[in-house]
Amino acid sequence: MEVILLEKIERLGTLGDVVRVRPGYARNYLIPAGKAKYATEANLAEVQAHREELERKALEALSGAEQRKAKLDGFKVTIMTETHQEGKLFGSVGAGEIARGVTEAGGELERHEIRLPDGPLRNLGEHPVTVHLHSDVEATVLVTVESSGEIETPVELEEEMEADPDADEAQAAPEEAPAAEEPAS
Repeated sequence: MEVILLEKIERLGTLGDVVRVRPGYARNYLIPAGKAKYATEANLAEVQAHREELERKALEALSGAEQRKAKLDGFKVTIMTETHQEGKLFGSVGAGEIARGVTEAGGELERHEIRLPDGPLRNLGEHPVTVHLHSDVEATVLVTVESSGEIETPVELEEEMEADPDADEAQAAPEEAPAAEEPAS
């Protein structure tokens, strides 16, 4: 099915391009979202007549995305999460939690704009996260994942071992019970 694009779409085309797409993609996404029209003679003439207005709207969207990039690029947000005593996360930090954290910290970000190519964040620490604001504009937000509880560090674990050295040996090798002597016959 051929459609006329009304805006730039990543990996598909730019404003005014006539492209061939799968019918379901056109019917279920592009046309209802206002991103494309069926490629008929009437629609081609209409797009050519309104091309300047469409280009102006596309330029406004791009400048708006550039302004948001200026605010978000290098934005730092800290997300507190539950962890095990050794510092392993219970679950993970996904796009929803990151968007909520940025919004609460004063930024403006939607969940669908966050790109996590390696999946949700599963480790404590600082992670750079890419934010896709427009087909030509991306920003980077620094997300710090911290534990909301107390974490035992390796030094604390060693101190516990030194304080009670017999506890480790008792767990490693349980004492053998003396074997019952068999009666001599």
